[in-house]
Amino acid sequence: MTAPLPTIIFLHGNSGEGVGHYWFPYAAREFKKLGFAVVAKDFPDAHLARKSIWLPFLQNECGTDEHSILIGHSSGAIAAMRFAEKHKIFGSVLVGAYYTDTGSENERLSGYFDEPWDWQAIRKNQKWIIQFASVDDPFFSVEEPRLVSRELHTEYHEFTNRGHFFEKEFPELIKAVRKKLSVG
Repeated sequence: MTAPLPTIIFLHGNSGEGVGHYWFPYAAREFKKLGFAVVAKDFPDAHLARKSIWLPFLQNECGTDEHSILIGHSSGAIAAMRFAEKHKIFGSVLVGAYYTDTGSENERLSGYFDEPWDWQAIRKNQKWIIQFASVDDPFFSVEEPRLVSRELHTEYHEFTNRGHFFEKEFPELIKAVRKKLSVG
């Protein structure tokens, strides 16, 4: 008997757009076709995406546990990393991840950057981490995701022309998770 598939949990960014935009609907459809349970909820406090609100929401409202794969975009990726510092998860996919407040007042107010990163704990609390970055991201230098990759030993996918990953489809994400789990 094979083990059940992990649950996919989406974490959108702080733009307030939510999981009904960009590649989230596409990814949810594709993962459901493969037999995954998918949790796609719009997070509260979407403008600031405060750590003090998002991390409890991840645990209490999304049911995140050691059988969960967190797929985070932008500040959602930051929340996924911070969650993994203190909690065991199955794995994560970080899309457009960074590690500083990027000089943004909103990012500073989120609370994610108030203390140093515990890179070792983030790595230790999950089986694997996949990361997607683009050289032409308009919000931060590509050195931000490259450092995240070095510190977390991610499976790193770097593009030259994807910006901040606002497109409607994201087949590379589906393929990378399928490969990690040998699904489909």
